[in-house]
Amino acid sequence: MPHDHDHPHSHLPSDPALRVKALETLLTDKGLVDPAALDEIIDLYQNKIGPQNGAKVVAKMWADPEFHAVMLRDPMPVLRDMGLYGRQGEHMVFVENTEETHNMVVCTLCSCYPWPLLGIPPGWYKSDAYRARAVREPRKVLEEFGLTLPEGQRVRVWDSTAEVRYLVVPQRPAGTEGLSEAALAALITRDSMIGTALAKDAQT
Repeated sequence: MPHDHDHPHSHLPSDPALRVKALETLLTDKGLVDPAALDEIIDLYQNKIGPQNGAKVVAKMWADPEFHAVMLRDPMPVLRDMGLYGRQGEHMVFVENTEETHNMVVCTLCSCYPWPLLGIPPGWYKSDAYRARAVREPRKVLEEFGLTLPEGQRVRVWDSTAEVRYLVVPQRPAGTEGLSEAALAALITRDSMIGTALAKDAQT
């Protein structure tokens, strides 16, 4: 018969959010972290950086053919110049959705994710289920996100690593030719840059 005291971590909450809170409390009690500093970092990535950085880059790619070509060929010099370079975003590759191919990003080993461009990764991106099933049955996973692709469009799954992280350039929606880059950026969501959604349609 198993005994809880045989497992030193069995007292931790099972929910990941509770585990994080328990760890934060422990580190705070030991004086190793400042809660205010943690809150500031979270606010920075959720509200000030977040996916809006990636959306601005993609919108500029849609609007500027020269910029588009450069970003698909070698984005890092441009991202450095734009100040979108840093921890978790050192080596980026942009992959573009087309009528023939839909791209989708996963990290099967852990949760590598382009923080400078997309902010904090969503919980589902880090889940064991997504990491395992995105490679094995991508179409079914996309359908569970509410995205059903045309039968003839293939799905290509890109596996992010500590060395390389990927960002999906979604297809530009029809009827957006006259929109400004700011208006285009509003159509581009975090999920569309992971590949689990499409860009939003233009407002009528």
